[in-house]
Amino acid sequence: MPTRRNTARERLKTLLETSAETETGNGYLDLLGAANQAGPPTGITQRLMRTTLLPRIYERYWRPVLGRALKGPSGPSMAGEVTLATELLRLRPGHTVLDVACGTGRFTRAFGAAVGPDGLAIGLDGARTMLAKAVAEGGPDTVAYLRADAVRLPLKASTVDGVCCFAALHMFAEPETALDSFARVLKPGGRIALLTSARRGRQPARLIESAGGIVSGQKMFDRGEVGASLRARGFTAITERYAGVTQIVAGRLG
Repeated sequence: MPTRRNTARERLKTLLETSAETETGNGYLDLLGAANQAGPPTGITQRLMRTTLLPRIYERYWRPVLGRALKGPSGPSMAGEVTLATELLRLRPGHTVLDVACGTGRFTRAFGAAVGPDGLAIGLDGARTMLAKAVAEGGPDTVAYLRADAVRLPLKASTVDGVCCFAALHMFAEPETALDSFARVLKPGGRIALLTSARRGRQPARLIESAGGIVSGQKMFDRGEVGASLRARGFTAITERYAGVTQIVAGRLG
């Protein structure tokens, strides 16, 4: 007899563009096969995501400490980010939500609880080690994990009610292509929530932040740049919040 979690994976399969075999026996679906990752590596930070050590310390130490350093004292905690993302996406029972670059699944689990027994929360990541930790963490039966390309999403068009991508867009080799993909999979009226980099406009801070981005392999977006990109793709009701060298941008499609 299928479990509710198996049912969540079966529901996820119906949203995929491909009918290829995706089961791994590891608790998540895999569209990348033997490839170490989708697309070219962008720097040391992205490579660290594939190690076996980082997933063990990611939620408790790495992400909170690094996030605080980048957001400064005025930015939300990681728990605050989860709450804020859930609110910005306006998640309701029965919704389908996609958590892009989900890591160890902290946001995905919260989304799974928010959408209730009739909803679906999809956690997508390219790192096997991150997904293995996410699966081991358990969570609501409405959660299903997928190893796939975060830039060119393998989902059918207009299939999800919300897209979340926190702390990852700046690590993509093609962030504009990723934004196109996010818009494509959202239903009309669906919502997006992003946390990414935000370079300040004045020197010398701008030079220092740009140099830091080059060293770590992360793109430093200008303030207002991501919001403008969303508007160009038909998003409305854009909100932008800044803290340190980060920005949280949200909007509604259409």
